Amino acid sequence: MNFFKFYPVFIISAILMSCTDNSSKNSFLPKQVNDAYYQQAASAVEKRASNRKPMSAKNVILFVGDGMGISTITAARIYAGQKRGLDGESYKLSMETMPWSAFSKTYSHDSQVSDSASTATAMVSGVKTRSRVLGVTSDVAFGNCASADDAGTDTLFEIAESRGFSTGIVSTARITHATPASTYAESPQRDWEDNTQVKGDCKDIAAQLVDWPAGDGFEVALGGGLRHFLPENGGGRRTDNRDLTKEWSSKSEKHVFIKQKNDFMDLDYATDIKILGLFNDSHLNYELDRVEQDVKEPSIVEMTKAAITRLSQNETGYILLVEGGRIDHGHHAGNAIRALEDTDAFDQAIAIAQEMTSREDTLIIVTADHSHTLTLAGYPRRNNPILGKVVYPGGTPAKGLDGKPYTSLGYANGPGNECIVGPCERPDLTDVNTQSPSFRQPAYIPMGSETHAGEDVAIFATGPGANLVSGVMEQNEIFHVIGTATGLVSKSSSMSE
Repeated sequence: MNFFKFYPVFIISAILMSCTDNSSKNSFLPKQVNDAYYQQAASAVEKRASNRKPMSAKNVILFVGDGMGISTITAARIYAGQKRGLDGESYKLSMETMPWSAFSKTYSHDSQVSDSASTATAMVSGVKTRSRVLGVTSDVAFGNCASADDAGTDTLFEIAESRGFSTGIVSTARITHATPASTYAESPQRDWEDNTQVKGDCKDIAAQLVDWPAGDGFEVALGGGLRHFLPENGGGRRTDNRDLTKEWSSKSEKHVFIKQKNDFMDLDYATDIKILGLFNDSHLNYELDRVEQDVKEPSIVEMTKAAITRLSQNETGYILLVEGGRIDHGHHAGNAIRALEDTDAFDQAIAIAQEMTSREDTLIIVTADHSHTLTLAGYPRRNNPILGKVVYPGGTPAKGLDGKPYTSLGYANGPGNECIVGPCERPDLTDVNTQSPSFRQPAYIPMGSETHAGEDVAIFATGPGANLVSGVMEQNEIFHVIGTATGLVSKSSSMSE
């Protein structure tokens, strides 16, 4: 990706204009500026900004709970409260204490129910694009390298790097997975995480991270996905003999690669080091398993704290993405307990971020890329265990017309449906421990993996620029909220025709 590979007219416009209300010299016109989705979202945010006069943000932290739909937030709230011996229903998650909120419309250019690649691209590039592609506009053809050449975007992270900001990404998923990869990669296929998966002349996603030309590169990148950075003879998957971890370390004396938690804990983040930390070959462990099995991986709270400490060394400012990636995976497995435990851990990372930053200079946005088919139903009594079977307020166990009990939580589809070949009967859960980590919530439609859902998701915000978050928003407006609050992105009114 080349930051300055856009039409000369854009450069002229950028020089002539006075930038956003919040900046006098940092404003930038990205190469996707003439995309229709981009312009519509920019116009909507600019209108709100002209009325609300947002304060200027020095720093931005974008928290993305992968698959964290409204039902997940509700269930996680109850789960977190009950876990702490409190009233779950009235408990408040950290994200829920933020003063501004909105709904986000998550459809992609070609799908009612979208994936993480297109939705993450919307948030960091300001465009709606096709599902399963990264960092490119809807002009791209899925899986076609040639079509991606003229469909690239400039992400918030690339723009920030070009203006002297520090940047970082933290994820409990592979760092080459859709959400974190959206910050630095352009790919017509989200699965091209290493060179063995690429079809055509495109550069794979892991290589794009290490070769990223934006500014002086990421200051912090923490997550999983080590296998995509190592050659086959080094325990990885690459067939091009590139050891990207060594390439990272060889960039300068400041560049450090780590893969062990002990090394992570030993680093001094209040310095100018540049850290690539990959703590698992694939995704990091679920929070439930990390704790109960004492897995030697840093938690999302620890990684968030380290990232903020490191990025705060830059007086100009920073942009950080933190993804709770395994919320999504727990749902796909029909395993609500792991999804909710990861949501709770994600929320604790949000709490740490609020403690470590000031509302005066740091905009924090919390949202999801898409929802899942999790349901909460059945008239359970107050304080009924969220993972339990439904018991009515009077104490009577609830039963279906088949005389069998049912759980409060379920899924519209997924592996929890045992009736793959009919006729069959719904399992009797009378003597089943539905709060066991191995329990899969019942699903209506049998599928090997539960799917995403298409309803709107929540956006919570606090800090300067947070007042631009309200109502029902297009997902790609998030890019423009951040661009406006930081002054990094030019007003739509200054765009070239």
